[in-house]
Amino acid sequence: MAEPLVSAIRGSGLTIYDSLQGRLDLFLNDDDLERILNKALRGLVLNQPLRTRSKVLKSKVCEALGYPIPSSFKRTRPRFPGQNFDTYVQKSNNLQIWNEEVSPSRRYVLIRVDENDKVSKVRVVTGPIIAAFDTTGTLTRKYQAKSKSLVNGSQLVSPEDTDNVKKRLIQAKLPEWIGFLPTKKLFTGLCKLVGQAFADPGRDQERNRGGFLHDAVCKCLEGPTWADNGQFPDIKEQLLEVKLQTSPTIDLGLVCPDSTEPIADMPEFRHCDVRYAVFYAVIEGTQVRLNHVILSTGADFFSFFTRFGGLVTNKKLQIPLPRDFFG
Repeated sequence: MAEPLVSAIRGSGLTIYDSLQGRLDLFLNDDDLERILNKALRGLVLNQPLRTRSKVLKSKVCEALGYPIPSSFKRTRPRFPGQNFDTYVQKSNNLQIWNEEVSPSRRYVLIRVDENDKVSKVRVVTGPIIAAFDTTGTLTRKYQAKSKSLVNGSQLVSPEDTDNVKKRLIQAKLPEWIGFLPTKKLFTGLCKLVGQAFADPGRDQERNRGGFLHDAVCKCLEGPTWADNGQFPDIKEQLLEVKLQTSPTIDLGLVCPDSTEPIADMPEFRHCDVRYAVFYAVIEGTQVRLNHVILSTGADFFSFFTRFGGLVTNKKLQIPLPRDFFG
């Protein structure tokens, strides 16, 4: 339950602006944050002028999370640095982000209000999930890469995990990460999929192709069923991001593999700690056949792959949320 955490935050003396890097035990995960804010904000009327509305909302959020309400709120990015999130009030399903890009290492608290400006529901999502909703092409800050040479066999680029992963998971042997596989064992498991084939859903069905592969990876590793919700990394229990390649160009989205920024909802890990499984496949008639797999940590990613592509930032992003986003 999240209540003990809220009490601990209240007794810590910390403010919303204080870093939790030394107190990760006080970090609220996405589910707890969403649960607390739904309980605290549902029914709240936000019909004030914009500046007043912003202060009313942020004050209520501070109170709900156990933080003291500051006499004035700083213009930080994100607005709640300690718990790493921004808040957006949504009367429609058109999310507007002004003067900055979507951040892969940030959380977004989206607050739905009805026609009477009363809060009806709160959702907490990460930057990569927001990016997955962009079907308009407005979000153009994306990374791409390709292999430095022709891939003609499977390869383990990273024989060992990053020091951070080894220290936190492999050596600590935390019970919640009991099935976590070091890179060598993970590579051995993933290689079992090489040579297998599945039905091709169609030339324009890249997302569905990826879904089939993700399901196969989960079954191969005897892990949880993968859900296509845009989370990063794809399979959190293995810190694993999965890519299916039927062409040379790898679309990395918002996340640069060797980034040392923390993962939005797992701040004890960095993007460079994530393991990337890049499966190279060919289309044979109505089948997609897996030929090779490359496994690398984000830290080592660009020792095997080359990054390319321009990065563009729009001053105003408009991202349509799915119709059923708020349920």
